[in-house]
Amino acid sequence: MKYSVIKFSSEDCGTCHKMSHYDSKVSNELECEFINVVLQETQVYRKYRRILLKQYPNKEGMGWPTYLIVSNPEEEFTIKGEIKGGMQKGDFRSKLKAIISK
Repeated sequence: MKYSVIKFSSEDCGTCHKMSHYDSKVSNELECEFINVVLQETQVYRKYRRILLKQYPNKEGMGWPTYLIVSNPEEEFTIKGEIKGGMQKGDFRSKLKAIISK
C-alpha cells in the first residue's frame, strides 16, 4: 500500500520550518508521497481540510507541525497514523517507518 504523508504547518512556525529540511526527503526514502499543506495557502488547505478535520474536528490537540499518514487522500481516504510536533530526523524516520509497516 502506498501512503501519503500530509504535513499541516504554518508559515510562522519555526519548528515546521526546521523539519522541512528533512521531512519530505525521509518520506520519499520510505516511498511515501509528501504533501505540504501550509495553512496560509488557502487553495491547498481547502483541498486537504476534510482530512485534517476528520482527525481534529475543531483543530484542538494538533501539534506544529502535524503529519497525517493517509491512504487515498484524493478519494475515500483512511488515516493510518499521525506524527505531531518537532523532532530529530532519525526520530521522524523511526516513527514514520513504524506507522507504515503496521
